[in-house]
Parts: sequence; structure tokens; C-alpha cells
Amino acid sequence: LVSLFMSDLMVGLVVMPPAMLNQLYGRWVLWVDFCSLWASFDVMCCSASILNLCVISLDRYLLITSPLRYKLRMTSCRALGLILATWTLAVLASFLPI
Repeated sequence: LVSLFMSDLMVGLVVMPPAMLNQLYGRWVLWVDFCSLWASFDVMCCSASILNLCVISLDRYLLITSPLRYKLRMTSCRALGLILATWTLAVLASFLPI
């Protein structure tokens, strides 16, 4: 849940203010080099948010389908690995194309 919070917070603090300026002025008013960086952060934060929701859904599914084996399956290391995989995939999907 903290990872989902961080991705949504980054959307609100990093992605939305330049998007709001873009909508208000009808064109990109910030420096040109920042545009591609902003687009990458947009894709990264939104992808991380979606992937975090998928990981949370998977976690809840595992808890509901096998509650007695859940503690053995979902260790702290595995949870951290899922979070790292989520952010790594989001970063690769957003910054690699640049």
C-alpha cells in the first residue's frame, strides 16, 4: 500500500502540475528538454500505480484462496521483491524508450 501511495503521490506532485500548465496555456510552456523527461515520469508513475494495484490484487487473491499457507508463501523478502519488480518494470517501460 505504501508503494501505491508513493506512485500516486508522484503523479500528483510531479506529473499533474506541468499537465495543468499544458492544459491552461494550450501548449508546452516549460523548457523543451523537460518535456520528454516529464512524459517519462508520467508513464512511469501511472504504470507503477497500475502495477501496484495488480500486485495488491494478487496478494489478496493468495490470501483468500489459501489463508493457511499465505504466511509461508508471502514472506517479507518476496513482498519486497514484488515491489522492486513493479518499480523496475515501470522504469524500464518509461525511460528506456527515450
